[in-house]
Amino acid sequence: MNKERKRELEAKGFEVTTVADFLGLSKHEEAIIELRLALSQELKKRRIGARISQERFAKRLETSQARVAKMEAGDKSVSLDLLIRNLLKIGVSRKELAEIVSS
Repeated sequence: MNKERKRELEAKGFEVTTVADFLGLSKHEEAIIELRLALSQELKKRRIGARISQERFAKRLETSQARVAKMEAGDKSVSLDLLIRNLLKIGVSRKELAEIVSS
């Protein structure tokens, strides 16, 4: 949000805060969410880059299309372990994985 918009909202009595503050997230909870999103986005980016459907991608990962959709959406029911395992399964190197995690 730009500074001018923030000032306008505050002048109207709104409190401008971060999502983490609004939800009462701790630093480690915020970090886990960001990590989950980074891994999910990378998985989706790789699938789209390969120009394949979620269904075909699911067959490659030996899972269902619905599970791929949940992975790509960063659904909380998908473990970080599953995201990492599938990224490695599609050929993401440990070095690339470290770059995704550290960004």
